[in-house]
Amino acid sequence: MNRIAILGPGLIGGSIALALRSAGGAHVTLWARRAEAVSEIIAAGCADSATGDLAAAVNGADFAVLCVPVGAMAAVAEKIAPVIPRGCVVTDVGSVKASVLAELRPIFSGRANFVGSHPMAGSEHTGFSAARANLFDGATCIVTPESDTDPAALAAVCEFWKGIGSRVVELPAAEHDECVALVSHLPHLLAATLVNTVAEKNAHAFRVVGPGFRDTTRVAAGPPDLWREILHENSAAVLPAIDALIAKLAEFRQTLALPGDGHETHGLLAAARAARERITFPK
Repeated sequence: MNRIAILGPGLIGGSIALALRSAGGAHVTLWARRAEAVSEIIAAGCADSATGDLAAAVNGADFAVLCVPVGAMAAVAEKIAPVIPRGCVVTDVGSVKASVLAELRPIFSGRANFVGSHPMAGSEHTGFSAARANLFDGATCIVTPESDTDPAALAAVCEFWKGIGSRVVELPAAEHDECVALVSHLPHLLAATLVNTVAEKNAHAFRVVGPGFRDTTRVAAGPPDLWREILHENSAAVLPAIDALIAKLAEFRQTLALPGDGHETHGLLAAARAARERITFPK
């Protein structure tokens, strides 16, 4: 990869640019929709060039990363597909994969090699100002090849993410969507629901919160517009996850209503503790 185009300068796109800048060895162009954002990128010096012109951004690129919201990806892809260098490898950072692949693969067919990916890295903070070069250090990046994905393109995408510090896991798009519904989208819904429950049940309780409540609800501070889009795009996987959570809460409720010393409740808590201790979290 000699010339890399990053389309979208938010938290993820900006962090990719900073990580590449730190690693060196590639010419990086950042595209931003707004002139103010282009000026901010230039002032920060995190890319070799910055532009508001999509055609100029992908001119000569051999690798491109779509870092725009999932709902905007198809429109951007339609604009760059006719002008992107033939054989260019294109990937994305979308939190949903099945719908993205269904839309983007036909757009790039015969022109560029598209391989979906999703870095499991982020923050409740958004925008270029929150970007940091070490965002992907130790983070998992899920890559979602299809049966006919070009092997060289797949290898390039995997090496790209490894090159900026990520651990790569390959999954089919449908399995990706189910997994992230459980470990990313459902936790966001749970955190938001917990905050809303306290606010409606007894807002005075917020005066006595501790680090447990802070840590449990941190992700609820994420941007509502972004999460609305993610949850609706992946609703086919999120809805069964919600049903499973409700069933598990009902199981806890049932044990709490039983007379006795709480042996059944202890069993559920012990199972959760044991399962969590087996998880290997990114550093």
